[in-house]
Amino acid sequence: MSSPVILTVKGRRVRARIEGDRQKPPVLLLHGIGRSLEDWAEQFVRLSGSYRLIALDLPGSGFSERLPEATSLPVLASAVLETLDAVSETRAVHVVGNSLGGAVAMQIAAARPDRVASLVLVDSAGFGSEVILPLRLMTLPGLGGLLTKHPTAASARMLERMSLADPSLITAARVEHALAIARQPDTAAVMVETARSLATIRGVKEKWRSELLNNVAALRLPTLVVWGDHDRVLPSSHLRTARKAFPHAEVRLFPDVNHMPQIEIPDQFAERVSHFLDGVADRDVPVSGAPQTLEVSHPGFDAYPVI
Repeated sequence: MSSPVILTVKGRRVRARIEGDRQKPPVLLLHGIGRSLEDWAEQFVRLSGSYRLIALDLPGSGFSERLPEATSLPVLASAVLETLDAVSETRAVHVVGNSLGGAVAMQIAAARPDRVASLVLVDSAGFGSEVILPLRLMTLPGLGGLLTKHPTAASARMLERMSLADPSLITAARVEHALAIARQPDTAAVMVETARSLATIRGVKEKWRSELLNNVAALRLPTLVVWGDHDRVLPSSHLRTARKAFPHAEVRLFPDVNHMPQIEIPDQFAERVSHFLDGVADRDVPVSGAPQTLEVSHPGFDAYPVI
């Protein structure tokens, strides 16, 4: 089993985890706001035997360096594509995105449909205006910075409880990891920038949502949309919008699950995603392009707490 590595992509530090046979279909895994690639740890165990899995900490999230420009969906999507180029993954990838990661996945598809084989949208942003209050409060001048400036173990635990239905999943290791992320120098600013680019105190902005959904719907990419029926961050009622926006998509509502089914019900999630990916045609695209030279280091456990 591989550990996360640090890549240098256009002079910027990017933390990634790559596992699985290079000749197998590539699957890109994208996490949510303020989180990290560890959200996919359970899926690496279950899916890396069948696919080449690529997960990364988005710019300014986890332990990846932020970008110089303000964070937005187009900026994040471009950075993800640069990382795929850097690891010589030039095939169209199956993109699996949770929460903010789902919106980034759709933005990648809209900008570069040739780089996307299918979409798996997991409790994804982009399908409704409703979003949990703490994320809306981040959009307020002054208050957003105060909410994220001084993270504590208690605040880290609260954030985990917002996303996970089962209290037993909120372990000391998970809280320690969340606190380590919150204490990174870029995390607070990037979370606030992201929230303000996508939402107001009233909720998620309609303009970018409608434009993005229309652009992605026109592509008719193979799409799977899944949701937890107990989602406290983005309510499961958004699944109705997803059905309308993507009538060709497969949909699945998981009972008694909150915002991150890939963690809460890892076996069921992996089974559903595998079934979907196995049914997507033309997913085995030959690798093209010569591998690029990368600066890679392997950080130790103490540097980056893992779950």
